[in-house]
This record gives sequence, C-alpha cells and structure tokens, in this order.
Amino acid sequence: MNIQQLFNERLGRYQAAMSLEPSDRIPIAPPMNYLAEIYSGSNHQQNIYDAQKLLESEMAFIREFPETDVLRSNRIWGPMCDVIGLNTYTLPGRELPITGQFQFMERENMKADEYDALISNPAAFMMERLIPRLFSEMEKDSSRSHFAFLKAGLAQGRRSEILKNRNHQLEVQCGIPQAGLGGFIAPFDVLSNALRGLKGALIDTYRQPDKVIEACKVLTPIMARFALANADPQKRVPIVVPTHKPCFLSPKQFETFYWPSFKHILEILVASGYKVRILLEGDWSKHWHHLLELPKGTLVCDIDDRSDIFQAKKEIGFHHCIAGGISNELFILGSPGEIKEQVKLLCNTVGKDGGYIISGACLVPYETKPENYRAMIDAIMQYGWYDKTLKPTPKPLSKAENVFVPQGYLTSWETKKAELGNITGDEDLIRIPWEAIEQEAFTWLWSWAW
Repeated sequence: MNIQQLFNERLGRYQAAMSLEPSDRIPIAPPMNYLAEIYSGSNHQQNIYDAQKLLESEMAFIREFPETDVLRSNRIWGPMCDVIGLNTYTLPGRELPITGQFQFMERENMKADEYDALISNPAAFMMERLIPRLFSEMEKDSSRSHFAFLKAGLAQGRRSEILKNRNHQLEVQCGIPQAGLGGFIAPFDVLSNALRGLKGALIDTYRQPDKVIEACKVLTPIMARFALANADPQKRVPIVVPTHKPCFLSPKQFETFYWPSFKHILEILVASGYKVRILLEGDWSKHWHHLLELPKGTLVCDIDDRSDIFQAKKEIGFHHCIAGGISNELFILGSPGEIKEQVKLLCNTVGKDGGYIISGACLVPYETKPENYRAMIDAIMQYGWYDKTLKPTPKPLSKAENVFVPQGYLTSWETKKAELGNITGDEDLIRIPWEAIEQEAFTWLWSWAW
C-alpha cells in the first residue's frame, strides 16, 4: 500500500467513527499523543524549542506503531513565548528542568472592575490592559517593547509555517492525518484562564453575574473566528476544544454562564461544515446531556478519567462519537495484560455499534509504558474489527460555507477612510485588504489569551 492509500484509509476510518458510520475497525486516534514526542529519546526542552527534533520523534513513533491512525501535538513553541516574555507559561529548560512538562500559570490578569472595558472594546482592552500584563517585554523601554511586539508577530508567522510543514511531512512521508486542526476555548474558559483566573471568575458569577454573561457573549464571535481561522480548510478533520472549567461548575452555573456561549460557537462551527472534538476534562457527567442539543454525529466527545465512559456511551454515545477508555493510571502503571482486558471490554461494549475511538483520557500521557501502548494496539487488532471487507475511504469534502461571524477590529474602515481624506480611485481596492489585515491582527491578539 502506498503512502497516499495509507493516508486515505486512516482518514476514512477516523471520519467514519466520527460520523457514526460503518468502518472496518475501531480507529486508534487519541486527540493528543504525548508519548510520540519523547518515545525516541528527546527531552521536553528539545521538543519545545527544536521543531525538527519534534518532527523526527513523531516520525520514529509512527514507524514503530504504524497502526496508529492519526497524530496531533498540542505543543507550544518556546521561542514564540520568549520573544515577548509571555508569563502565562513556564517552560522546560528555562524555569523547569529539561525533563519537565510546560505549565500554565493562572493569574488574575484582568481586574474585577474591567468588564466594561472588555465588553465595550475588546481590541482596545487587549492592547491597553491585558497584553502589557501578559508580555514582560512590554515593561522595558519603548523601543524594546515595540520591537518585541514586532517579533511576536513574526514568531507567530514562523510558528504557522512550522506547523504546516510538520503536518505536510507527516502526511506525505508517513501517511498520517491530523487528529484535529484549529482550536479555541469556551468564552467562560477565556475569562477563567488568562483573564480573571478561576477564583476571580467564580466570585464574579455571584457579585456581577450580568457582566460575566455579557463578556461571554462578546467573546463568542471572537472565539468562533479564531477557531475558523486555524481550522482545516478542506474540513477533513475536526476542530479541537479543551474544556477546562465545567468540572468546577454546578449544573445551574454551567447552564447560566458556560453553555449558552459555548453552544453558540459549536453551532457556528457545525453549520460551517466542521466536526468538533471536545475534550470533556474532569467529570462532565452532570453536563454532557446538553451535547445532545447539537446535530447527531457532529461531535467527538473525549471522556476523561473522572467520568465513566460506559455511562457516556449509554447517555450520549448513541448521538455522538465517544473516545477514550484507557486511563492514565493504566497506561502508566498497568500491565500489557490489564490493557488487553480493558480494550477487550471496551470493544464489546462502548465500541460495539461503532462511533467509538480507542484513546487515553483525552491524551496518551508522556509516562506511558511503550509496551502498554503496543498492548492497546494489539488488542484492537484482535478485538476491534467490525468488517474486514470494508475499505475505509475519505468522505467527500464538505461544501458548507463558513457561517458569517461579525469581524473584530481596533480601527474601523470608516475611521481609516476619514483619515485618508479624499480617495481618488477604487475604494474597495484599498478597503478590502485593510479590513482583512485589521481582522487578522484582531484574531491574532486573542491567541495570547489562552
């Protein structure tokens, strides 16, 4: 089988599971496979800073485990953080040991009395208040801070090229599709991560609930645009969204502050022809019935260790694809025999009628024993078949057009036009690129807010 055929088979198998359609077997498709990054011996600092080293590690992993159907790294790039002094992360080889995993640092970067500034003008809020607090380089003298902002844009562009090259090389050399392209987080997670922090956001739900709700409404089109801007233009693989805070929310809090804006984004992405892979982090069992409000077969629901995947299959698995089943504890501390028995159980229950992806609890952890990952694959090859006569093929490309989402800007065209004065030629030739670049810059600002 040539590389293109292998790619098509893997992609077709993955797409069939997501769409609850028949296929030959259960796909091996974790949303994030951290074991792939360090399997060949590289350390965390190398993978954060050396893109070629990371690519070589992933290719070595695929050569060793060719039954794996997709691969995705949710990896930040160290140089992009360094050029602006991004203080929301600590990195291996910098603050952390070279064997340490990067860490998100949750702080109160937005004050409790700043909701009106965010709501009235999100771009100005980012430029004047949040960015100076997130970028330590902005505390330097004016020439250095201005230069750092320029470097941040250049680094973001270079990072995009690195990702495009990585994805292309994995496709043409290894026949590996991506588990997902593009991402976002729910508006309440934006507030409770890099803006207010969880403590601040939860306090605000009691002291100023209307402000929290309005802020989530303002952040909804921003996150929808961000997801669409970085998604697969061919709509072959899903957009991925981690969900950080629902496990801390009561059903009433979830329904009031989290779900309305999150659902709206999901509806926009689904109507645009995308599937969405949701990492249901923590215990989502008290919330996941809301996912039935989305059209059937449009979501992939990754079940974390804190939830019961068998319960998830019963309550939402008839409507959406379910992924998971191998706990972090089992991958790290279990034996190949225990892995085999768990996979056999999963195949006979959660995977029985299709719509199932074998995976870890939202990821395959770094500390996974390679022999346990191999045991999972071997067990799928023994118990995970539906119909060996079926030959998976990719689905036709979606013809759905992206749903219109109101664009964001700092300086409107009307303002710029007034500054230019009399325009002697074709106004659209000036306006269209002006607005496009203005909107791209606005979207770029929000890449630093999570």
